[in-house]
Amino acid sequence: PPAHSHNDWIGPPDKHSNLRPVIFYVPPEESPLERRLREARQEAQASNQHFWARHNRAFQQEKEEFIYSRLKAKGLEMRDETGQKATLNAEEMADFYKDFLSKNFRKHMQYNRDWYKRNFTITFLMGQVALVRALRWLRWRKKNVE
Repeated sequence: PPAHSHNDWIGPPDKHSNLRPVIFYVPPEESPLERRLREARQEAQASNQHFWARHNRAFQQEKEEFIYSRLKAKGLEMRDETGQKATLNAEEMADFYKDFLSKNFRKHMQYNRDWYKRNFTITFLMGQVALVRALRWLRWRKKNVE
């Protein structure tokens, strides 16, 4: 982002996680509380990025293996006569999706727990920052009225 920017910048989706990366704005006189909030947001972003990149990679690999095994069982190749990639019907793919979700249920539950904890912390810190800023503004306003 340009040096004069005073906002967070959001990039295009990452090719592995499909999440949009954020470059967080760091104010020149960032308070320790504001820094904690920014760092909590950065940590949450990094954690999400890592989880979804790993999850999507496993999903793609297992999906390819499932398709290959089903096609092989039918005596078919990965590509048809025209060179197009062979596919399975929706019912067969539904079996894969169901199995994949069942197999990864615990990982998703743990991710959700962590996600809620992180977001609660971020929301709490955002409330603290907002309160400190409001009090600072009220003190400044009171000082300038007198």
